[in-house]
Amino acid sequence: MLELMVNGRTYSVDVEPEMPLLWVLRDHLGLPGTKYGCGVSICGACTVHVDGEAVRSCTLPVSAVLGKPIVTIEGLSMAGLHRVQQAWIDHQVPQCGYCQTGMIMAATALLAKIAQPTDDDIDRTMTNLCRCGTYARVREAMHALAAGSNAPDTGKT
Repeated sequence: MLELMVNGRTYSVDVEPEMPLLWVLRDHLGLPGTKYGCGVSICGACTVHVDGEAVRSCTLPVSAVLGKPIVTIEGLSMAGLHRVQQAWIDHQVPQCGYCQTGMIMAATALLAKIAQPTDDDIDRTMTNLCRCGTYARVREAMHALAAGSNAPDTGKT
């Protein structure tokens, strides 16, 4: 049995140590918000926080995270929507939405490190792939968060 700390709770799971964290979260802990996209750590749909860092969980063996706090999209905020989730809604970021949980997790980790990221910071850090091409809206939402507002810029004063 392996013990994991996920979203503030301790879980014991009977899995092989080399099983990817993604499958432990989804199949053994019933946390489906972390998505499977590519299986090779490229797309970022599987992004979670491990010890405060955004990591791709589809290739990360569960044994690598033992004793470290893990946060999934389900645990991002225990009191309603997290401010990044709300900014995503306010700026109408998602289209199909499949990649967005990973995007939100990556954005949250970036904003925790750099409160006012530049476009270069966002481009360098937010390497998640979005087939719908919502990158411009992601940037708008992140800049609004950095400015202390979730409200979209309508161009009207």
